[in-house]
Amino acid sequence: MPKIKSKWVCQNCGYETVKYIGKCPDCGQWGTLVEESFEQDNSSKNAAKVVLNDIAPCLINEIEIDNSIRFSTGIEEFDRVLGGGLVQGSIVLIAGDPGIGKSTILLQTGKAICKGGRKALYVSAEESASQVKLRAQRLGVKSDSLYIYSQTNFEAIKRQIDEIKPEILIIDSIQAVYSDGVTSSPGSVSQIRECTNILLDIAKNKNITVVVVGHVTKEGNIAGPKVLEHMVDTVIYFEGDRYKSYRLLRCMKNRFGTTNEVGVFNMCDDGLHEISNPSEMFLNERTKNNTPGSVIIATNEGTRPLLIELQALVGTTPYPSPRRVSNGIDYNRLLQILAVLEKRIGLNLSKQDVYVNVIGGLEIDEPAADLGVALAVATCARDVVVSADTVIVGEIGLSGEIRAVNNIDKRIKEAEKLGFKKIIVPASDKIDKKTFKDIEIIQVSRLLDAITACVNKIEA
Repeated sequence: MPKIKSKWVCQNCGYETVKYIGKCPDCGQWGTLVEESFEQDNSSKNAAKVVLNDIAPCLINEIEIDNSIRFSTGIEEFDRVLGGGLVQGSIVLIAGDPGIGKSTILLQTGKAICKGGRKALYVSAEESASQVKLRAQRLGVKSDSLYIYSQTNFEAIKRQIDEIKPEILIIDSIQAVYSDGVTSSPGSVSQIRECTNILLDIAKNKNITVVVVGHVTKEGNIAGPKVLEHMVDTVIYFEGDRYKSYRLLRCMKNRFGTTNEVGVFNMCDDGLHEISNPSEMFLNERTKNNTPGSVIIATNEGTRPLLIELQALVGTTPYPSPRRVSNGIDYNRLLQILAVLEKRIGLNLSKQDVYVNVIGGLEIDEPAADLGVALAVATCARDVVVSADTVIVGEIGLSGEIRAVNNIDKRIKEAEKLGFKKIIVPASDKIDKKTFKDIEIIQVSRLLDAITACVNKIEA
């Protein structure tokens, strides 16, 4: 007879202990331990071990790769993020804020996949079948091989998988389903771990592609234990500004392709629309005549170059401590750039507020935006204008030097394609200027040279 026992499990990292403690010793979070019950069956200790996968090892040179294991989702931007499409027998985790469009893109994906003759099972654990049907009507989703199943019990879901035999399984969401083998409530660490283990077994043994929706915490991390991200093959974050219609699909982990790839969509009444040229979308509201503090930078999102407008505002403050505000740029990076401007250029900002904003709500992490931030702040402080047809690229060192950036040729091609006439780039980057006929390339080695080049071009 199995005994019912309890344990305390951290809902943030999955740490287990036999008694309650206020602070988790593993992740350091307070108040995250929750009591969960489990059954201890002593007879299982003497049970015979079952070999689940009795396959002999083979030489790596003898392994053959079948190209048919990957298939397209029917959405080009989604395929870009996945590295070319979904892989059979893999598990993909999609996480994002509530209402960002996770269910929308999965319904559209199910429709596109079913058009290719495949069967898909969409398990809705948070909505009824009629609610999913209402969204499908709005999105224009109609298919004879797309099954909708409103269920939270995993044992019932497994029976439908065995009966329907779908080629793609969508679980929306993993935090809402539960297994009878675990006595804790849905969404707990034990339930998420157990259900993901079952999905892993289904994906690998039945060769079914599984797409799982995950909730995020208020800090923006995927809810549940960190082991969830290690168990799946691909982790994708669905991002977007609630005040903007665009959405970003960002890959953070991919065992079958590159990471940090980004797909761009526009949320409309009839669903998500792909944006093949996102640079035009981010620049369509800028004025023809630039204002002081406004520059265009060329940043990279994965392997894709994006041209984005960056603005700075510098003003005198009546308070003893000036403000430093950054939206879309790392705050510490901004402080470092301001220190270089004061020390190497002689720009006194000790009594001035500085605000830096990336238009469109994007988050820029790469240091190639340093030169654009510096020029935006410097031109606003001196009330001069960078030409509207100029693009800025470069990383700034602490001594004021301009360092090389990666993928410089792709950035220049993107600027040339969108009709820009000049681009300021690091002098240490090796560029074949003969391949770029419609854009003037200005290479600079010092921050002062970049500022001088911008001012001279304007005054000329």
